[in-house]
Amino acid sequence: MGWREQVALVTGGGRGIGRAIARRLAREGAAVCVNYATRADAAESLVADIRAHGGRAIAEPADVSDDAAVEGMVDRIASEFGSVSILVNNAGVSHPATLETYDAEKLARMRQVNVDGAIHTIRAVMGGMRRQRFGRIVNVTSIAAIGTAMPGNAFYAITKAELAVLTLRSALELGPHGITVNAVAPGFIRTDMVQRGQSEEEWQARIRQVAEQAMMGRVGDPEDVANAVAFFASPDSGWITAQVLAVDGGRMDYIGH
Repeated sequence: MGWREQVALVTGGGRGIGRAIARRLAREGAAVCVNYATRADAAESLVADIRAHGGRAIAEPADVSDDAAVEGMVDRIASEFGSVSILVNNAGVSHPATLETYDAEKLARMRQVNVDGAIHTIRAVMGGMRRQRFGRIVNVTSIAAIGTAMPGNAFYAITKAELAVLTLRSALELGPHGITVNAVAPGFIRTDMVQRGQSEEEWQARIRQVAEQAMMGRVGDPEDVANAVAFFASPDSGWITAQVLAVDGGRMDYIGH
């Protein structure tokens, strides 16, 4: 199957990293569904831009933590474009916390979106992928799951570590059906969500601090992650599976290996 025969679902695709991924897959030739939970305006503007450049795209609302909503979304994609052959699990939430500020409800919500959401989408698309004997699943985890020393992300990291393990186990189950399952683990990426709540001065100071911790001497852009996702999603990547690829510019602030 070439790129033009692909149907891609990018969860949380309206903004930030997801937006760059959806745009990149559309540029390769895939039909793209831009999923969103709340920001319809961002998703619709991206769809309009993709179509203006000759691509195929639709926007579909669904909270990925809701299994029934995900099933309905996948059915609507199938009626528009056909079975999903590329799934990018990008939707995620983050609530900074330490052991002292631990909040059980916020951790539960992170798990519902970051982990359960991926389970729901994988289960919803794997039947069509099995029938085609072809599929590309790419999960967006984080180098926080590997062990960076940035404070306040321990519980977010737990959910992303779960997603990394889910990647490996899903690859084991789905590989015999021609389906690859891989993950990218972004480092510090320049997005609105990451900048949220900071003044311009605080933001620039943080960028300088993190850039000094990377071998490449800079922070990442959403397109850096999109490039890695496109590699795993490519029809030519059929013998690469169960991999977690750090996309972090060579971060050096790890607490352990």
